[in-house]
This record gives sequence, structure tokens and C-alpha cells, in this order.
Amino acid sequence: MKKLVTYVIILIILGAVFLVPGIRNFLKDQFFPVATIENAVHISQDDYDVDLQGINVPSTNLKNFKNKPVFLNFWGTWCPPCRKEWPSIQRLYDRRKGHVDFVLIAMKDDEEKVRAFLKENNYTVPVYIAQSPISEKILPKAFPTTFLLDQNGRILIKEDAATDWDAESIHQFIDNIVK
Repeated sequence: MKKLVTYVIILIILGAVFLVPGIRNFLKDQFFPVATIENAVHISQDDYDVDLQGINVPSTNLKNFKNKPVFLNFWGTWCPPCRKEWPSIQRLYDRRKGHVDFVLIAMKDDEEKVRAFLKENNYTVPVYIAQSPISEKILPKAFPTTFLLDQNGRILIKEDAATDWDAESIHQFIDNIVK
């Protein structure tokens, strides 16, 4: 009888961990916050060479963000998970724009739709549309895809899903990489 009760309790705990997103995300943030820096993939100088048409900022090239920490996000107005994470990206930008450069690249999207989306929601995070090919190292396979790059071009975080970018663990992580 004690074994049965123990098994039921274990099943309930496992069910909560796997089925309740808040618990799953909390545990993920606590135990697997980021990839280890030693195993990080590096972005080369050539990978940074992407011409960017500015939507709400001047046009530039991604290589102008080399040697700085960069929050690099690939998204689209057509992508519901992308739209879902935008409020947390805006809050992160509002709190960390002095420490990290933000580059959000709208993919497979119409410039006017992007402009309307930003205006409708009062978003001020820098948004671009790529005007030249994007390196396979950072070209997204899913949307949204976000990278946090350090000043040496190392990928410290890669997330292929909507994420709460305003989470305290993200702020702490950024504080650690900008020291």
C-alpha cells in the first residue's frame, strides 16, 4: 500500500512538471538557464555581414553590432508565437537597451505590415528586414528564433520558441555577460 501511494505521488509530481507550463518553465530556468559558454558556437565576421533595412531605425549592417552583446530575434507578423513574446521583448528592451544591442529581423514579411504592427502596439524595439542572405549558422528553422550573442560572437542562448524575455533569470544572465 505504501508503494502504491508513493507511485501515485511521483506520477502526480511528474504530471505537474510536464503538463503545467509555468512549473516546467520555472524548473528549466532554474536548472538549464543557458548553454555553457565553453561549448558555445561562435559567429564569424562573415556571418555578421547582413545588410539590414531599418523599419523604425536607420538601415545598417549586422556587422556594426560586432564586439557588443546582441539580442538577435527572427520573427514575423504572421507568426502567433512571435506576436505573443513581443510584450516581454519590449520590456526587456526598455530595461536593458543600454547594455545590449537589440536586432529584430522580420522574416517573410511585408514592410507595411511590420510598420503597422509596431505602430498599433507602440513597440520601439529596433526592427529590420534583411536585404542580403543570412548565414546558415543563424538562419532560423522555426519562428520565433532568438539568439543572445556576447561581444565575442558566441551564441550564449538560442531559443526556438516563444519565451518570456522579461524573466528575472534573463536579466540576471545579461547582467553577468555585460560585466
